[in-house]
Amino acid sequence: MSTPDQILPIYTKSQLALRNGQDRPEIWVAYLGLIYDVGSSRLWRNGKHYEHWAGQDLTDELKDAPHTHAVFEKFTAIGKLA
Repeated sequence: MSTPDQILPIYTKSQLALRNGQDRPEIWVAYLGLIYDVGSSRLWRNGKHYEHWAGQDLTDELKDAPHTHAVFEKFTAIGKLA
């Protein structure tokens, strides 16, 4: 996991969109301005998790999920969303 004082690279929404498990092997999602690498999760195989696709900001979609934001504690923040 990242710490608050860790300096993270900044990525645009276009750069995040390429990390969808299809265009590139990376599987990333954003939540509350941070970008997480979720590629280690079996639930994100091929860049899809139920009706959600990787390479997107999922902040607004979390309210409809059966889990809380705590799910992101399992993943490493690897960047910030511009």
